[in-house]
This record gives sequence, structure tokens and C-alpha cells, in this order.
Amino acid sequence: MYNHLAPYAVSDTNSRGRRIHENPPTGRSQFQRDRDRVIHSTAFRRLEYKTQVFVNHEGDLFRTRLTHSLEVAQIARSIARNLKLNEELVEAISLAHDLGHTPFGHAGQDALNHCMKDHGGFEHNLQSLRVVDVLEERYARFDGLNLCFETREGILKRATKSKAQTLGELGERFLRGRSTSLEAQLANLADEIAYNNHDVDDGVRSGLITLAQLEEIEIFARHLHQVKQDYPNIAEKRLIHETVRGMINTLATDLTVQSKAHIEAANPNSPDSAREMPVLIGFSDTIKHQQQELKRFLHKNLYKHYQVMRMSNKAHHIVTKLFSAFESGPTLLPFKYQHKFSDYGHQAIADYIAGMTDRYAIREYRRMFAIIED
Repeated sequence: MYNHLAPYAVSDTNSRGRRIHENPPTGRSQFQRDRDRVIHSTAFRRLEYKTQVFVNHEGDLFRTRLTHSLEVAQIARSIARNLKLNEELVEAISLAHDLGHTPFGHAGQDALNHCMKDHGGFEHNLQSLRVVDVLEERYARFDGLNLCFETREGILKRATKSKAQTLGELGERFLRGRSTSLEAQLANLADEIAYNNHDVDDGVRSGLITLAQLEEIEIFARHLHQVKQDYPNIAEKRLIHETVRGMINTLATDLTVQSKAHIEAANPNSPDSAREMPVLIGFSDTIKHQQQELKRFLHKNLYKHYQVMRMSNKAHHIVTKLFSAFESGPTLLPFKYQHKFSDYGHQAIADYIAGMTDRYAIREYRRMFAIIED
């Protein structure tokens, strides 16, 4: 099944396995099983109504966490194939990486982290791991999805040393300064490619950023001018799509070429030997600089746009008020979470709020605080 993989790629034969032993799947690999479990999870379905930048009720045309995750998986799989890495593993990681995200994107996470500051804080990567390890309730033999170590490793992008000390084998790399598998490194950068470029697309279509502004950004301007040269009479909608498509292709190609060169120079002979080396999956210095320029532009002109900030302020208010109400009166929680509050304390409140979609959080806020509902 894996005869096309390089020695440094993760496979069923060199995987560290699952926390709870299961018989091997029939007709599919271990990482196809992981991918399928993620796709069938409740948390994955909820991503359809959790947003990146724009809150769900603002329109149906903007990216959601679900469409973003699918786009990350597509980019990651294409590059993995060229590097002879495990496509099924990078797909499973890509589809699972945002499962723990709060409603309202980063505004929701920041608000929940503030609410949890005296109770260990909140970080969506750790919450994604908690979803697949604990919170999903689908199987008779175990809580969570019982995913392979390598999938869980890829989901957990970062952790403080204090958190890492509680994570056992999964936390060792943060304590010892080791890298992740090459598949996990790739999924992380595919995530960056996807959200930067698709936020450009959403930002222009929303009218919050303009082509004139973006022409100041080197990587965008280069591809924009090429499209205009090739198609002088192209309509603006297609112009934007062709420009973004060109940028994604440039980034994916550069990441493939540079990573292949890094791998050939380091010559890892197993996934574990790759983990002992510096990060091998990466862009060239030129493209990395251009990516960072684009990220800075989006942060200043889109994420900090006053219209986005107004919605972010509302999102912060909703999350904070809900948390405060449940903290003051745990009996206001649904019965399921009341029982969990007895065991997990404030973490149960964080689990409940983080699991909400944008529109569910808005409805729950109205149910909690509106005297007369619409």
C-alpha cells in the first residue's frame, strides 16, 4: 500500500500506533481510517458554521473553517505526493487542525483565552487535540476518535512547556526541542498558504481591501500584472481568481522545490531521524519574505479593518458574557455540561463554548439575555 513512500515518510509499519489498540482496518490504511473518523465527527460538521474572518451570518460566500480545511488538505496532498510523503496522513491532519476552534474565529479564541486565564488559558490547537482525544462521543470502547500518534502530533502545532509536561509522549518534542514528522510540517505550511491567499480573495470580494492596495504587495502585484498581460480584457472577478491561483501555485512549487532540497541535503532515513533534525519543510528565503509581507498587509488592512473589528468586538462580548453567566451559575449549562462541570470545572464551560458555531453562539446569547426573543 505504501511502496511509493520515501524512507522518511510515516507509514502503517513505522507508526507509533493508537493509544488504545485496535485491529488494523480492512481495505484502507491506518491514516485513511483517521481521515474518515475526522470527516464523520460532529466537530468537523460544525466547521461549516464557524468562520475565518467574517462571521457566518454576514454572507454565504466567505470561507468557513470547513472550506478552509478542505483547501488546506488539497494543497498539502499535492505537495506530499511530490515529496513522497504520506498523503493520507497530511490529509487527516489538515482536516482536523481546526476542530477545536471557537466560534467567531480568532476573536472568539482571544475572548475565551482571557476568560480562562486563571484556569490554564485556552488555545485552539490544544482544544483540537482535546476534541479528538476526549470530547467526541462515537465509539463504545473509548472517548474521542483514538487517532494515531502521528495524526495527533500534527494537530498539536504548539504547546507551552507547562502544558507539554502533561501530554506524555506527545509533549516530548516541546521539552526536548525536536521537530514533528515531515507530514506535520507540511500540513502547517499548507495551512499558511491557504488562509493567506483565500483571505485575499474574501477581503477583495467583501470590499474591505482593494486591488490598488494589494498592488503594493510584491507577490500579488507580480501575479496580477502577469494575468493582465495574458488576458487584457479579463473581468475583475476572474482577474482576482487567476491572481490568487497563480500565487498558490508559486508558493506550492517553491515549497516543494525547497523542501526537496532540504531533505536531500539532510538525508533522513526514517520519520524519527527527520524529527531529530531542524525543520526541513520550508520556503525559499525570497518567497518566505514575500509571504510575510502579505501576512503583515492582511493583519493591518483586513483583520484590523474597522468593520471586522466591530464584529470582533461583538464576538468578544458574546463569548465573555456567556462564559461569565455559566461561571456564575453552572446550572444554566445544558445538563450534559453540568455533569462535566463537576469533573472538569471551568474546562467544561470552555468545551461548551468552543464547540458552538457562530450562529448557535448568537442564539444562545439571545436565549440567555434577551427579555423577549425575536
